[in-house]
Amino acid sequence: MSRSPAEDQLEDFKKKQKTAPLLTSSNGAPVEDKTNSVTVGPNGPIVLQDFTLIDELAHFDRERIPERVVHAKGAGAFGYFEVTNPEITKYCKAALFSEVGKKTNVSVRFSTVGGESGSADTVRDPRGFAVKFYTEDGNWDLVGNNTPIFFVRDPVLFPSFIHTQKRNPQTHLKDADMFWDFISLRPETTHQVMFLFSDRGIPDGYRHMNGYGSHTFKLVNAANEAVYCKFHYKTDQGIQNLDVEKAAELSSSDPDYSIRDLYNAIARGDFPSWTFYVQIMTFKQAENYKWNPFDLTKVWPHADFPLIKVGKLVLD
Repeated sequence: MSRSPAEDQLEDFKKKQKTAPLLTSSNGAPVEDKTNSVTVGPNGPIVLQDFTLIDELAHFDRERIPERVVHAKGAGAFGYFEVTNPEITKYCKAALFSEVGKKTNVSVRFSTVGGESGSADTVRDPRGFAVKFYTEDGNWDLVGNNTPIFFVRDPVLFPSFIHTQKRNPQTHLKDADMFWDFISLRPETTHQVMFLFSDRGIPDGYRHMNGYGSHTFKLVNAANEAVYCKFHYKTDQGIQNLDVEKAAELSSSDPDYSIRDLYNAIARGDFPSWTFYVQIMTFKQAENYKWNPFDLTKVWPHADFPLIKVGKLVLD
């Protein structure tokens, strides 16, 4: 029977092992026997000085990391970023952008937002798109979502909004009224709600969606001249989404659909990629623009601030 790379992961790992790896305790000491506890004689009680047993149980009791409040469920992959356009050096002096062809190692974490760690991948929800660039200047974390806007502009509202995605403390059930009460009382959420309830509200896995830094950032060039910018990752696989019926079916038949899709694509050598762009706004333009360029509920129109290609992000 045909099996996917994800299903064959353990078998493939086993085939690659030339010699049995050394089994160690949590502090790195070799473990000679991990299938028998030390007892007082063949039928006696287990002894407290059995370090291997105590170490095993201590690790087991503590191996559950507390779940994140948001973006609890996700999928990560490693890859590289490659510069393809020298124009970025006009705006930014960071070493990773210094020359065309330069490659920088990256890791990317995709995620759903409101659900718990065991929730389905195919819910109607924004998706996280967080990138870590391992540069010679240090690690650069560019976190974002698959939408260029967000529900609120003032961070003081963020905890209240996220609580609407969680369980009602009285019933311990998800409660749609909590979400819609918040939305109806905060009109600035309309832009993001329209995006979320459009056809792009349920991406077909992580490979077929864009990513955005969403916030407004500042770049500084070699002459110490600064500009404002926004970051965009446009999927090279093309935008694909799931309809409501298919998403509901997958939520029960394969709740880890997006994780499986990403793993299998990379294992097959079908490496997903995104083209990386920036939008640039000068300080003078920001002073005179028709709305606040730092407002996270609004975009910068491409007609006013065209996309400038920077490079390519590849997960391999």
